[in-house]
Amino acid sequence: MKRITAILSACGLVLALSLPSWAQTALPTHNVTLAGTVETIDHDKRVVTLKTADGKFETIDVPPSAKRFDELKVGDKVSVTYNNNVSVRLKPPGEPAVDTGSKTSTMGEEVRPGGMTSVQRTVTATVESIDKNASSITFVGPGGWKYSRHVVDPAVFEKIKVGDQADISWNTDLKVTVE
Repeated sequence: MKRITAILSACGLVLALSLPSWAQTALPTHNVTLAGTVETIDHDKRVVTLKTADGKFETIDVPPSAKRFDELKVGDKVSVTYNNNVSVRLKPPGEPAVDTGSKTSTMGEEVRPGGMTSVQRTVTATVESIDKNASSITFVGPGGWKYSRHVVDPAVFEKIKVGDQADISWNTDLKVTVE
């Protein structure tokens, strides 16, 4: 059984990467929707297990920022929607690094537990490794942050090398609805 956070964290591994020339490239939006009925709640570990319509069980880690977690009850219908838009731009040599971000949230402000969170961030990362056999590129950024992408177009490997820098920008939103 996979945790939804693992799904969300790994979403970058399943999207296609295309880096033509030195231009900025928007990658396909990655959408994940999980809906089901609350089967169990572990308040100490902040974990909820949902039973989906197809009878599968999905476990969700609930962050401490979810202010109204204690209001959730077994039997509640929950829907979680995650959208991730990513773009990558190779940086010309000498261009300064960036690390910017912003976050907005309505979590805990609605009639029922849930709400929406939106995060925008841009960081400069360095190409740490290129694996042509696995068709992937791994970037490392501020604080040792790592990000791997599957590459669909093999021509990308001719345009990028270990040590190159790129700005990786993403706009992520998460919506949680409790009925």
